[in-house]
Amino acid sequence: MIVLVTGVTGSGKTTVGKLLSERLKWIFLDADDFHSSENREKMHRGIPLSDADRTPWLDAIHDELLRRNGEGANAVLACSALKQEYRDTLGAGLNLEIVYLRGSTEQLRRNLATRKNHFAGEDLVPSQLATLEEPSGAIIEDISHTPEEIVDDIRTRLNL
Repeated sequence: MIVLVTGVTGSGKTTVGKLLSERLKWIFLDADDFHSSENREKMHRGIPLSDADRTPWLDAIHDELLRRNGEGANAVLACSALKQEYRDTLGAGLNLEIVYLRGSTEQLRRNLATRKNHFAGEDLVPSQLATLEEPSGAIIEDISHTPEEIVDDIRTRLNL
């Protein structure tokens, strides 16, 4: 199984994803690690990525998920996956469960204000919210809860 923890920048994908993977003793993958240096630089400057920028990134993540799945491994992936077509690309041929971290613009900005050493800043929030297609059939978690509460709820809802 692959659990995709999705949401816009600042929603806590990495924090929740890492904690979930630690509790389950599963592999953790951060989609940010698959970005090209060009993509990272764009986001650092507050420039939204285009679909052309995202395609090779999504393909690389999907290839890694297929490889891990072929090894019989379970994984937690933290990835924005803002559009349904991106989630479709990531989940093709896989047992993918989606957890969507939802929060207000104010909460997202507060989270980003306390984040250190990350290439994406709060300038990306408006464009990511505009691009976001909320996933249907996902487990929806409110980011006003603690990461521990969110992970406990995910485990309960996925029977893990």
